[in-house]
Amino acid sequence: MKNTDDRFAGLKPSELNDVEKQSVMMLAMKVLAIKHRAGRTLSSPVETRDFLRLRLADYRNEVFGCLFLDNRHRIIAVRELFQGTIDGASVHPRVVVQHAMEVNAAAMVFFHNHPSGVAEPSRADEMLTRRLKEALALVDVRVLDHFVVSAGDSVSFAERGLL
Repeated sequence: MKNTDDRFAGLKPSELNDVEKQSVMMLAMKVLAIKHRAGRTLSSPVETRDFLRLRLADYRNEVFGCLFLDNRHRIIAVRELFQGTIDGASVHPRVVVQHAMEVNAAAMVFFHNHPSGVAEPSRADEMLTRRLKEALALVDVRVLDHFVVSAGDSVSFAERGLL
């Protein structure tokens, strides 16, 4: 029995041309962006992961950003703070703390992409996360997670017990 409420239920990616695939991705991005706009509560790590994967999937260079949250984990802002090269981005804790203070964040989620397609966090990623967490703790901002994203996969530091 076909669900009449879902116009896309029977649609297969193989049936779409490149323009239609791009349109579907743009529509998905808009739907996820609505769920991640200012004032919305982060309700699902899966939705956040999907949002970040769609947002960062086509980037050719590494980008580091943050979801800034209030004390109820409602989104204040989503910002890409640093642009890098194909295999790294320089991230400065001072700048991250400045942005957190500017928007009066109580908590944060970090994200960055790996253009290589491999979402596995590096030792440098782990050390950076530790440094940022320590810097933000000085101003009472909690770090909830750090997502490493590639086009096909993503890794959550929180799920891996790395925070």
